[in-house]
Amino acid sequence: MRQTLTQLADALEAKLSSQITGRNIAFDELTIDIKAADVLSVCQSVKEKFGFDQLIDVCGIDYSHYGKDEWQTNSATGTGFSRGFNAKSHGRGQIVKQVETEQAKPTRYAVAYHLMSIADNQRLRIKAWCAEDELPLIDSVVELWPSANWFEREAFDLFGIVFQGHPDLRRLLTDYGFIGHPFRKDFPLTGNVEMRYDADKGRVVYEPVSIEPRVLVPRVIRKESGDKNA
Repeated sequence: MRQTLTQLADALEAKLSSQITGRNIAFDELTIDIKAADVLSVCQSVKEKFGFDQLIDVCGIDYSHYGKDEWQTNSATGTGFSRGFNAKSHGRGQIVKQVETEQAKPTRYAVAYHLMSIADNQRLRIKAWCAEDELPLIDSVVELWPSANWFEREAFDLFGIVFQGHPDLRRLLTDYGFIGHPFRKDFPLTGNVEMRYDADKGRVVYEPVSIEPRVLVPRVIRKESGDKNA
């Protein structure tokens, strides 16, 4: 008989008690938290001892400004489309420092590993927290699961998380000369550069972004009384 998620969590803690920093069961899914330094040993144990032999996905996470939102929907009025907003929040061309919130996380960056045990038909999520915010580092798990190759390249490209020991850690979705990491919360929505074709030079050129960062607030356009053309 397949063990329940609670039994699986207890078994994992019994085996990896010194390395698991937290556990959570929500929406019929089990998540365990570990430090980035323990990712190789924990992943090897769950693969060899618990049968999680398939890696479904590897995801980078940026918890900077976690729990904060530029749309103040809780304090806004209940009618109309207007919403209050904070123009200096993340993604609006402003560099915002990490703030302390009620939902503060241990560090800014984490890597989530989604695993599956085919034999037991169970899933497990391992969330490894990077020790440093300035240069998030974590060991590659390509040797354990070869499918991690492109997943880790994607997380490196979009979040700037460096996977030590990766055989070919290059950008995957953006250009080789791309500046920054677009999934970081402090990356401007307009980007850092824009490109166009220069007929005189006969090539594509890169220039600073000419778009002014702004928050688009939906508005309701109402017809004025007596205005037939509105």
